[in-house]
Amino acid sequence: MGAFRMPSLGADMEAGKLVEWLVKPGAPVKHGDILAVVETQKGAIEIEAFEDGIFERPLVEIGAVVPVGTPLAMIAGAGEAAAPEAPVAAAKAGPEVVAPPSPPVAPPPPAAPPVTTGERARVTPAARRLAEQKGVDLLSMTGTGPSGAITLADVEARAGG
Repeated sequence: MGAFRMPSLGADMEAGKLVEWLVKPGAPVKHGDILAVVETQKGAIEIEAFEDGIFERPLVEIGAVVPVGTPLAMIAGAGEAAAPEAPVAAAKAGPEVVAPPSPPVAPPPPAAPPVTTGERARVTPAARRLAEQKGVDLLSMTGTGPSGAITLADVEARAGG
């Protein structure tokens, strides 16, 4: 069984925020399958599996900010017997990884002007999927993410939760 770890998605990346899991426990995964969406300073990025196997269980909750190299989930290798299902809280039984303290929160930058028709909105992948599910018009929104990108939280706020 191997650990699926927070990858380094840039030379200056120290930590990332888990935004969304795209697979469920027990699902088979192959090298290159997209498993999760992580938000970094540069935007939301889909991260992929580096090995074949079965997605056992997540070790990190959505919304957690974790340093590069932190185990995010467990993946049983091809042909390995699946480990008994353990609750996410039990995953902390090993050495605890402490996230570095968050820097002071700066006031948000001024909101970007609304996107005009004919232009493509900057939208995180998770936000785009949720907008399609909820029927939210992305072109009528102003994002609060980096460079005015529309985030999952923006779509949730517009859709009413």
